[in-house]
Amino acid sequence: MSGGEAAPASARWFELVLRVPEAHVDEVTDALQALEALSVTVEDADADTDAEQALFGEPGLPPPAPGWQRSRIVALFDTEAQAREAAALLTLQDFFVGSAVMEVRPVADTDWVRLTQSQFEPVPITPDFWIVPSWHEPPAQARTVIRLDPGLAFGTGTHPTTRMCLRWIATHDMAGRRVLDYGCGSGILAIAAAKHGAASVDAVDIDPAAVESTQVNAAANGVALQAGLPQAAHGSYDVVLANILATPLKVLAPLLCAHVARGGDLVLAGILQRQADELRQAYAPWLVLRVHDAEDGWILMTARRG
Repeated sequence: MSGGEAAPASARWFELVLRVPEAHVDEVTDALQALEALSVTVEDADADTDAEQALFGEPGLPPPAPGWQRSRIVALFDTEAQAREAAALLTLQDFFVGSAVMEVRPVADTDWVRLTQSQFEPVPITPDFWIVPSWHEPPAQARTVIRLDPGLAFGTGTHPTTRMCLRWIATHDMAGRRVLDYGCGSGILAIAAAKHGAASVDAVDIDPAAVESTQVNAAANGVALQAGLPQAAHGSYDVVLANILATPLKVLAPLLCAHVARGGDLVLAGILQRQADELRQAYAPWLVLRVHDAEDGWILMTARRG
């Protein structure tokens, strides 16, 4: 938007668009956050041209660079005045040399709910087990359905680690078993265990928001479980599920193994393929971990107590 051009009546936010060389991306994004930008995104300024450059952050590949050789940074602000003030302050900074203010533009009021909903479709776990958002009808072939909408806590069934855990649950006998979901997030694994016949389910997380999310999602799916902070986990379980990340899984090895009953199963996810040996070594004093499943560079590791 140029000069004194009036913003459309539907404008609710304003974007400040900058072009920034790679060397200064971190400094500029940090400054924008300090200037109370609602969000900051970094894009390739040469996207859709012959100079477009791919940045990767996938399993097994080097970590991505902070930005492209010529990055476009888009910062969202509540008001036009905030966006223009941020632009003026940035141009005075030494680290802004070589960068440029491209424009301040209005953002039309959008039906964000409808837009978000359009991005989440039913997720198949097995041919007859599906994760279905509340605004979709379950597929005709679905026999077991978890109703789950995107929320604050991790776990909507779209990530490979979650799908592998859900597949394990769906293909193993849960009937009458006592189950622990450690690091429950949305509660999706705990709900799946309950739906597949577990006698009792404890779901725990260090984040109170995750505990609340699990309770809400369990009620929405008509299943009974106990959700709480980690100290709520007690005794031994027939199945212990933990979909976290490799580092906390290594730290938690003695605790998680202590919860596995004789004849019980330990199921771990959030592990990259290259981290398999690390996890085996971490759990070796208690249980023998094996790779049970793999998807998109992630693995599911399991162990059974004899």
